[in-house]
This record gives sequence, C-alpha cells and structure tokens, in this order.
Amino acid sequence: MLQVSTVQQIAAWVMPVLLAITVHETAHGWVARRFGDKTAAMLGRLTLNPIKHIDPMGTVVVPLFLAMISPFVMGWAKPVPVEPRYFKSPLVDMALVAVAGPVSNFFMACIWAMFIKLAYLSLDMSQSLSFLVEMGKNGIIINIVLMVLNLLPIPPLDGGRVVAGVLPPRIALPYMQLERFGMIIILLLLVSGILGKIMWPIVMHFVNIVSVMFGL
Repeated sequence: MLQVSTVQQIAAWVMPVLLAITVHETAHGWVARRFGDKTAAMLGRLTLNPIKHIDPMGTVVVPLFLAMISPFVMGWAKPVPVEPRYFKSPLVDMALVAVAGPVSNFFMACIWAMFIKLAYLSLDMSQSLSFLVEMGKNGIIINIVLMVLNLLPIPPLDGGRVVAGVLPPRIALPYMQLERFGMIIILLLLVSGILGKIMWPIVMHFVNIVSVMFGL
C-alpha cells in the first residue's frame, strides 16, 4: 500500500499538471477561434474539463515511464485541432496560436504564486498549509517547464511553429517538414540528458522571476 506521504505527493502534482495542460490547450483553441478557426470550439475542446485534453499515452504512460528512468519528466496532452486554412495569414496566425500556450503557462505559474501567498495569509502553520504550498510550488514548476519546453524551436512544439511564422515562406515550409522527426529528436535529447541541461537553467531563471514578482 502507498504511504500517506506518497499519496499526498501524488495529489500535490495531479491538480497542477491537469490544470497546466488544460489551460495550455484551451489557450491554443481560444486564439485560433479569434483568428477565424472554430474547429476546436465545434469539437468541444474549448473547455477547462481536463478529460477532454488528456492523451492516455502522453499524459499518463510516458510521464510515469520517464519518472522511473530520468530525473526530467515530460509529457503531452491531446493537441487541440487547428485548421490554418481559416486564417488570413496562415504562418503568422499559426505562430500566434502556438505562442498562446506557453504564455498561458506563464500566467498560470503566476496564479499558483498568488495561491501560495493566499495560503500563507489564510492558514497557520499546519499540515494543510504545507500541502497547499507544495501544490502551489509544483504548479509553478510544471507550468514553467511546459512553457520552456514548448518554446524550443523544434516542430511540432509551439516554438517550432513560432519560428515558422517569422521565417520567409520558402524556408518555413521545408522547416515544418521536420515535424515528422520532432518527437524522436526530443526523446533523444531527453534520454541523453541534453534536454535537461538546456532547459533546467532557463526553467529556474523563470521560476526565480515569478518568485521575486510575488515575494515568495
């Protein structure tokens, strides 16, 4: 049987992870609709219901497997469908849709920071306060990790789509062809430890920024 402390640790991660992926994907769909693509809305993906965004492999199986073999865990949600043919400027509009996800994660990190401040103001030192603070810290970490990871300039990550949006079309289209190899590249970087060495200093830099902003 799982010990109480283990159950609490798992519980302190579940809510931040589910909210992080849900808000991230909903942000993509919301911005896409602003640019004329109602696909996500018609499919019921503009929702904060995490069940609509969970990918069994990317949200459950892969993170659990990586947690057993690597100190750096990654995963993904079910991508919100986006149809660039509805956009007036497909490459540029797609870049803005892509960047909406990481931006939403930064704002979510800030919300978790405010959550921690409110917990300290509302509760005395207790087990409940310790749990809520731990959950808030996890919320900051997971959202900053998702933000930094998704901004890497590797298709199909959001950063790859942002890069494609600023490149000349004659270069952007061949660049996006790398998407078929993107996940293989990311997994190789992860298993080799290179991904963690690239990302972790950036992640901690933004975690420190959020902490300073809210006096944590």
